[in-house]
Amino acid sequence: MSDDMYIARSVDEDILAIAESGGVVTSLLKCALEQSMVDGVVTVQSPNRDRFAAVPTLLTGPERLPDTAGSLHSTAPNIARFVKEYLDGASNMKLIIVGKPCDIRAIIELEKRSQINRDNVTLIGLNCTGTLPPSRTKIMLVEEFGVDPDDVVGEDIDDGKLTIFLKDGSSKTMDLTELEEKGYGRRDNCRRCEVNIPVFADLACGKWGTEGEEEKSTFVQICSEKGRALFEKALDGEYIQAKQPSTEQLEIRQKKDEAEQARAAVARETDFKPIDEMSLHERQDYWLKEFSKCIKCYGCRDACPICYCEHCLLEADRNFVKAGEIPPSATFPLTRLAHIADSCVNCGQCQDACPMELPLAKLFNYQNWKLRDIFEYVPGVDSDQSPPLVNAMDIEMRIDDTFLDIAAILRKDKAKQTDG
Repeated sequence: MSDDMYIARSVDEDILAIAESGGVVTSLLKCALEQSMVDGVVTVQSPNRDRFAAVPTLLTGPERLPDTAGSLHSTAPNIARFVKEYLDGASNMKLIIVGKPCDIRAIIELEKRSQINRDNVTLIGLNCTGTLPPSRTKIMLVEEFGVDPDDVVGEDIDDGKLTIFLKDGSSKTMDLTELEEKGYGRRDNCRRCEVNIPVFADLACGKWGTEGEEEKSTFVQICSEKGRALFEKALDGEYIQAKQPSTEQLEIRQKKDEAEQARAAVARETDFKPIDEMSLHERQDYWLKEFSKCIKCYGCRDACPICYCEHCLLEADRNFVKAGEIPPSATFPLTRLAHIADSCVNCGQCQDACPMELPLAKLFNYQNWKLRDIFEYVPGVDSDQSPPLVNAMDIEMRIDDTFLDIAAILRKDKAKQTDG
């Protein structure tokens, strides 16, 4: 495994001057563009260097790459939707796409629905411990950190701490749990996310495991032959330099990942336990009360990277949802739930887009975890595994019954296979 893992660093002094963790990702993109390996790269850029307003961007040359270097925690650009809607799912271009784990997972789920041409795409995944909601974060910086948001030049989330870096060279650190108990900190979906290292991408890049290095560096894990081809091209072209990590660095990386997964498990327990403890009627009343706030703006549907139907069943002219009815019947959110619950990647875009602040990410994430228990399907981590609610398994096809307890059937079948 360690043969596929490296501590790497850019050799470009200009990139190193602006990079936060060794500049490897920026140098990989530069290599791919200059060597004509791809037609373009999709990454994130903040207009006018506004850390709270980043957007996906397509670059077809290396000139603007410096504007995309560095991490932006107080934003959550919808990269998968950008590629699907505006770049025709990479059907006409060879692309490198850089994104967080949820971005990469969404792209993989879209590939399964023939919405993105994976053959034309190389995925560079970035380690992630969560993102911060922009407007709420600005308030937090003033009220909790006592700083002007415009003075912030960087952030770091690590070991349960949020650190901000200021223009004057100073930094301030606060406990993330304490901030989140006050309603600040990471987005709700990020608190519950257990996927920190995107090993399902072609390359997984981050800073965990670079501890002990004298100079800022990037930990790179090669996860596919596509990723290997890009990494070796950059090495051969002297865009980057690399060495093998030590056993201690590998252990640090693993321990940090396990610690973040444990924190996510606590957050899920906190959010989901009250729902689990409700009776069916109480749970129904809880969600119907939330749905009653809906103004049918279609923001959740339009922001969701998994929704892709050209003719949506939920449009008012489809005789399924009544035109002009506000709030719409519970059919509206429940239909969306039925359509994508098995493939929700917990990106939180639906909740971000909702002007009525419905806890949509909690609903979809909760349902998704229930389905995982049944089908053992984690969305967006395996390109070869089909979504369970759109494909019948062999065992399901062999069952002659009208009312199915799928979970019980699958448990019985697994027990039979184990005994055999």
